[in-house]
Amino acid sequence: MVKKTKAPVTYAKMKGVVSYFTALIKDKKFGSSHSMYYRQMDFLRSESLSEDDGAAAVCFSDPPTEEPQSRVSAADFDYLKVIGTGSFGKVFLAKHRENGTHYAVKVLQKHIILSRKEERHVMCEHRVLLKTLNHPFLVKLHFSFQTKDRLYLVLDYACGGELFYHLQRELVFCEPRARFYAAEMASALGYLHSLNIVYRDLKPENILLDSAGHVVLTDFGLCKEGVAGRDTTRTFCGTPEYLAPEVLQQKEYDRTVDWWGLGAVLHEMLYGLPPFYSADRFEMLRNIIYQPLVLKPGVSSGARDLLKRLLNRDRAKRLGAKRDLVELQSHSFFSSIQWDELVAKKIPPPFIPSLSSPGDLTNIDPRFTDLPVPQSLGACEEYGATFPGFTYISENTSSLSVQTRGH
Repeated sequence: MVKKTKAPVTYAKMKGVVSYFTALIKDKKFGSSHSMYYRQMDFLRSESLSEDDGAAAVCFSDPPTEEPQSRVSAADFDYLKVIGTGSFGKVFLAKHRENGTHYAVKVLQKHIILSRKEERHVMCEHRVLLKTLNHPFLVKLHFSFQTKDRLYLVLDYACGGELFYHLQRELVFCEPRARFYAAEMASALGYLHSLNIVYRDLKPENILLDSAGHVVLTDFGLCKEGVAGRDTTRTFCGTPEYLAPEVLQQKEYDRTVDWWGLGAVLHEMLYGLPPFYSADRFEMLRNIIYQPLVLKPGVSSGARDLLKRLLNRDRAKRLGAKRDLVELQSHSFFSSIQWDELVAKKIPPPFIPSLSSPGDLTNIDPRFTDLPVPQSLGACEEYGATFPGFTYISENTSSLSVQTRGH
């Protein structure tokens, strides 16, 4: 059995639902009449930010005229296929017209972002991408630019596809394969934590594989910056199957929510479903808070022990609460992992995607690639600066001849 995919819910629909659900949790009233609403939810996020997420107000107006604009533009790419979808737009496989390099280009619609008042989250993702350019298991940003109507993020194309896609086809992974992926994910999360960033949305759909079979963590839209050590935040956000109980109960939480998320993903890799899963979303959310963790046989004692420690409802006792990544690295489940070699990509991946070319789509879900590609994407639109500071050109992108100019 594999969990069903569902259409995401807009952030605005969550307004009031969080408080309603919390009241039900407190009163322990779980009437069946509410179940259908939660079956429709695949993505939870409060519409408005709590104070702890309310950084200084950002004014999204026209920038000073001296702000540089990249000569890299939407017209420099051929947009070949849709390879992903999201609340604000789509991700396209695109080929640079001059050098033939394939990229994943995330194209966001400004009017949707502005109408939902999500400017801060989009710019947070942009900032996190700029901070995490040097880690092997985090997606890299090569360029970012904007037109009057759209934002463009030009990223690595991870042609191995989503971990979720492979898990759907294979149902479960053998333990060595699950261990390898979990170790690379842990390394990426530990690096984010070292930058005082909490990821908050670990799930197989956000974990990609590159051409060699290594993990590429992507989608930083739910990240929270500035969370150092045992600092806390309390914004309600995430994806139902992987929500830590303290998030669901609207309590303060810290970086250990990411270790809960890792436990949930590891459970899914080993058992085929996330822990506490139910097709009835309301029942599942209740299970996360109240149901004891039951681990069926079929995996090693080390794996079961790791799952119990990661999925501890008491975040203060959860593995990683005191020394973060170091605690996970010391666990017996990872005893065969040489962490320095792992980060250097010297450990051969247990699965190498079958690929015929750099732009191969074999491992991309057809529900994406069958979608039409708008012909207007590559049009030379008027430059727009609704999002000041968005333009970026990677210093490592030496294969392109790019310049900046005053605008």
